[in-house]
Amino acid sequence: MDRRQFLKMAGLTSLISLGGFTTVELIRPGLLDASEPPAAAPGVKRLAMVIDVSKFRSEAAYKKSIEACHKIHNVPDFRNPKDEIKWLWTEKYENTFPGTEHPFVKDSVKEKPFLLMCNHCQYPPCVRVCPTKATYKREFDGLVAMDYHRCIGCRFCMAACPYGARSFNWRDPREVLKDERLDREFPTRTKGVVEKCNFCVERLAKDLIPACVEAQEGTGAMFFGDIDDPGSEVREVLRTNYTLRRKPGLGTQPNAYYIIGGV
Repeated sequence: MDRRQFLKMAGLTSLISLGGFTTVELIRPGLLDASEPPAAAPGVKRLAMVIDVSKFRSEAAYKKSIEACHKIHNVPDFRNPKDEIKWLWTEKYENTFPGTEHPFVKDSVKEKPFLLMCNHCQYPPCVRVCPTKATYKREFDGLVAMDYHRCIGCRFCMAACPYGARSFNWRDPREVLKDERLDREFPTRTKGVVEKCNFCVERLAKDLIPACVEAQEGTGAMFFGDIDDPGSEVREVLRTNYTLRRKPGLGTQPNAYYIIGGV
């Protein structure tokens, strides 16, 4: 790219960084039904995740989803924070929803871990700054996907993402992926490549739900589906519960929703 393009991208990244600490929105039940979203083209979806924090009753419950995700996607465990690669992880309330602390938040909410992942935003800044288009948004379902072969490791997407949802491979992931742990149906990455949660696109192609959601079947902890379909399960959950999204002031329109009622 030329100098002008580089400065343009750098300026966008700076704006995103400055706006990183914002308040959250409280989405009341039925709000999506009351609004009038633009009509989608036939066959186009907007896939979203809903997480009911109150249904995660132990650390083991979180690990169940994290391990299910990391196992099928060959996410390496280097066992040190410096080289950590994460697709799903947990954070405290104040790190999940910065800028919302006040003395009347219930202690049970403040003390609860929150399961985090790529939010697959409606307006993803990571897509806008990627110079090789290795990160792109799929037109037919709204997922933010990656082509690992096109990634040059510039990490513009990491700087642009206000949710910290991307990891950089400082080391070769194959160093720690043993044969008994390797899932040969999903590609391994290489040193110098960025990666993140993909909402299990490879499973969606087989009409399966994401592995993290499948790991919570029967608990009512996680829901996944087309948020633009008024008859979908995720739409029904949003219709009947108050939910939160992370950093709504940035205008990225994240497609991950959190139910915290009853925590």
